[in-house]
Amino acid sequence: MILKERPNTYAIADVPNAPVALVFGAGLTYEKAPSDPLRDRIDVAISLYEAGKVQKLLMSGDNSEIYYNEPEAMRQYAISQGIPDTDIVLDYAGRRTYDSCYRAQAIFGLNDVILVTQNYHLPRALFLCNQLNLNAYGVPADQTHYLRHRYVYWRVREVAATVAAYYDIYFSKPVPILGDFEPIFP
Repeated sequence: MILKERPNTYAIADVPNAPVALVFGAGLTYEKAPSDPLRDRIDVAISLYEAGKVQKLLMSGDNSEIYYNEPEAMRQYAISQGIPDTDIVLDYAGRRTYDSCYRAQAIFGLNDVILVTQNYHLPRALFLCNQLNLNAYGVPADQTHYLRHRYVYWRVREVAATVAAYYDIYFSKPVPILGDFEPIFP
């Protein structure tokens, strides 16, 4: 069933098929494992893959420091859950949502994606992808109760990030770290 409160937001069973699920980074624990929100995102992406909604998982996260590698932690977790390594693509320069959306098209050659993130983040992610000419559908990844404990933090952070997203799209138009074109589907 379509989630009426958010356009282009769907349940797993109802989302239109797309070649790739774009999974946004959401932090690592001190043990360098996916945080609870990130694990929820990966689990939903795995469900999309297993349901035949996507063919590949694009794990996009921060790897700006030598000892911090979100995409690799995401890959390791997905592999531990039975996803073939050949169906996982890593984006090491997805430092923020804008960068991940921009690079999905510019580096990985995507036109259509399913975004996997929490409900509070989906409107901004959908806005950015669609403004960057990437056709996107959203599937929420709200499976555990971590949001209750930090609800105010996430809401305040999202307001600031949304203002920054509008500024990026309409005024600054930054170009993220790029590199060689590496299409997922040549």
